Parts: sequence; C-alpha cells; structure tokens
Amino acid sequence: MEALLTSTLSVAIAEIGDKTQLLALLLICRFRKPWPIIAGMLAATLLNHAGAAWIGDFISRWLDPKVMTYLVAAAFVAMAIWILIPDKMDDEESSLDKYGPFMATFVLFFIAEIGDKTQIATVLLAAKYDSLFQVVAGTTLGMMLANVPVVLIGKLGADKLPLKGIRIACALLFVGLGVTTLIFV
Repeated sequence: MEALLTSTLSVAIAEIGDKTQLLALLLICRFRKPWPIIAGMLAATLLNHAGAAWIGDFISRWLDPKVMTYLVAAAFVAMAIWILIPDKMDDEESSLDKYGPFMATFVLFFIAEIGDKTQIATVLLAAKYDSLFQVVAGTTLGMMLANVPVVLIGKLGADKLPLKGIRIACALLFVGLGVTTLIFV
C-alpha cells in the first residue's frame, strides 16, 4: 500500500504545472470533448508508466538497496529543482487534429511523458518498491488526479492560478520526500 500511496502522491505533486497539464488544457480548448481526452490520457499514461516501471524494476535488480535508496532520495531533490523550471509547449499538435481527441491525446501525452519528471519518478519508484502493479497504478492515478480536473474545468480561471507559488510548494514537498527517504534508510 505504501508503494501505491507514495507513487500517487509523488506523481500528482510532480504533475502540477507540468507541460502535460498545459497540454490537457490545450486539448480541451481545442476539442471540447472531455471524455475522449481523459481516456487518451489514461491509455497513454498506463502504457508509458508500465514501460518505465519495468525499467525501474530491472535497474533495481542490479543495484545495492542502500545505493538505490540514496539515488531515490537524490532524485526527489533533483525533481524539486526540476519542478521550479516552467515547461514550454511545442506546437506539434495541429497535425494530429484530424485523428480526433482520443488519438491526438494518446499520442501527445505518450510523447510528452518520454523523459518527463513523472516518467523518471515512475522508474525510480519501481526500483524502490517490489510492486510494479502498485507503482503503475499509483503513478497513473497521480497523473489522472492532476490532469482530469484541468480537462473538466477547462479554461475557467486557468490564467489566474499562481503557478510560481504552486511550483515552489511542490518543490518543497519533493525535498521533504527526499529527506524522508534518507531518514528511513
């Protein structure tokens, strides 16, 4: 259960202000069909994070558990720093419009997650915990918790959110996760 909760919390926090949240907002403004967009996000995240978790599990078999703990703690602190750097959107979505909201969302979310902090978090969490299912379920749940409200609320008030303050609070939470990881070595 710890793997599920930590995975959910870590990814939900990391996702705040991320490019995939901006992508979710862009897609709902473009297509105005929330359910195909949500389904595309879910499918892309499950596929992407399942692959990332498999890689994390593979890595954990080769590293000493104590070394892995230090790497996970350092990665949480690195993610705190990464969160402070705002994401920028690319304008590559227009060529996918013809495939509809589900396919456009699936392709764009899958690509946006490659090398993203939430994918890296998934690799690290899978390396730390023995339950791939709980990690993938948790990271996917975290992504959905952070992105579905963006889709459902849409453009209402999105320009008024204090993203800099939100990023700082999230960075502090990740530093706390890194310190907690080291304390419980």
